[in-house]
Amino acid sequence: MADLEALLADFTAECDDLDRLIAELEPADWQRDTPAAGWTIAHQIGHLTWTDRVATVAATDAEAFDALVQAALPRVLTFVDEAAAEEAKTPADQLLADWRRDRVELVEALRGVPAGTKLPWFGPPMSTASMVTARLMETWAHGQDVADALGVTRTPTARLRHIAHIGVRTRNFAYLTHNLTPPAEEFRVELTAPDGSVWTWGPEDAAQRISGPAADFCLLVTQRRHLDDLALRVEGAEALEWLGIAQAFAGPPGGGRTAGQFA
Repeated sequence: MADLEALLADFTAECDDLDRLIAELEPADWQRDTPAAGWTIAHQIGHLTWTDRVATVAATDAEAFDALVQAALPRVLTFVDEAAAEEAKTPADQLLADWRRDRVELVEALRGVPAGTKLPWFGPPMSTASMVTARLMETWAHGQDVADALGVTRTPTARLRHIAHIGVRTRNFAYLTHNLTPPAEEFRVELTAPDGSVWTWGPEDAAQRISGPAADFCLLVTQRRHLDDLALRVEGAEALEWLGIAQAFAGPPGGGRTAGQFA
C-alpha cells in the first residue's frame, strides 16, 4: 500500500505541474495548436480528462468498462481522437474544472481497489500500480505537448523513472504493434537521472545498449522527440531499430515527431 500511495502522490504531482502551466491561460490560449496534428491545448486536456474518467470506470465497474470497449470497437482507430475533440468543445474554465475533478476521483478509485486486482483496459489487464504509472506517463507526455505549444521548458524530475520503466518494459509491445518479432536478448539501458544518479535496466554485458539523459529517453519512448534530436547513445543495430519504433503508450503505432521539428 505504501508503494501505491507513493505512486499516487507522484501522479498527483505530475498533474499539479501541468495544472500550473494552464491554470492562468486565457480562453483563447486553449485553442493554440500543439505538436500533435489537429490537437489544441484543449484537446490535450480533454484527452486526459476523458482517459482519467474512463480509468475510474475500469477501477470501479468492470461491466460498464466492457460496455465502453464494445462501443469503441467499430471506431478503434478514431475513438480516442473523437473523445478528445468532444471534450475540447467544453469552455476552458469548465474543462479545467472537469480535469481537476476527474483526476482526484481516479486517485480515490484506485486507492480503493483490492490488492491483487487486475483492472481491465483497452490492452491487457493491468495492476493498480501499472494503471497509476500509465496515467502518470500520459499526463507527462501530453503535458509536453502543452509545454511545447506554450514555448515552455519543463524541469525534469525523479518521476521520469516511472516513464522510463514503462519505456523499457514495452520494448516487445512496440515490435508486436509493427508486426515484428521482438529480439530474443535483453537490452541494457543506462539513463542519467535529473539528480545525476544512473538508472539501469537489463544485463550489464548486453551487446545492445542505450544510454543518455533520462528525459531524452522518455521523450523518445512517448514519441515527443525524434532520436536525431536527442542526446542518446545507441550501440547495436537491434537497439537502433527499437528506438525507431519505441512506444510506451497503448494503441496502434504512433506517428512520432520529425527530426528538427523543435530546433
